[in-house]
Amino acid sequence: MPTPDLVAAPARLAPCIILIGMAGAGKSTVGGVLARELGWAFLDSDHLIEALYGARLQDVTDALGKEAFLDAECTVIRAIKANRTVIGTGGSVVYREEAMRHLAKLGPIVHLDLPLAVIEERIARNPQRGLAIAPGQTLADIFREREALYAAWADLRCDSQGKNPRECAQWILRHLPPELLGADA
Repeated sequence: MPTPDLVAAPARLAPCIILIGMAGAGKSTVGGVLARELGWAFLDSDHLIEALYGARLQDVTDALGKEAFLDAECTVIRAIKANRTVIGTGGSVVYREEAMRHLAKLGPIVHLDLPLAVIEERIARNPQRGLAIAPGQTLADIFREREALYAAWADLRCDSQGKNPRECAQWILRHLPPELLGADA
């Protein structure tokens, strides 16, 4: 692969690839693998929020409450300007149409889909991962609530059950439009 001229803008811009799905679906892990496979950057929108507030994501969601957190997340998402970047989003990003419209302009949206039981098991292993959940809501409630939103916004749906991160990344690469990957040549 030729070394890019880091002083000049790329001759041809390449879109981003956006990963959506529940907390624990593997967006950060798969996103990192996918970015390495492509030689692209990886951006985790949850880390941007943590950097903005100087706090762990769960502390931010707890302090703001669900609705204010969703508004803050939307503001951060709408500020992203990138190309040749795999973007892993927070699971709650689908609650704000403005955020999703912005992401859709950046490139194809891929839903990493796993059954609720797998999500529950993964979140139980890391309960401080940051979850936008209202008082009285359960993980099953938000899973059901988000299913239709993920389906509505996704250009591709990767059934991640039984696949390791590399297999998910390879599946995504096989199912993306060929012209997308050729855009960075």
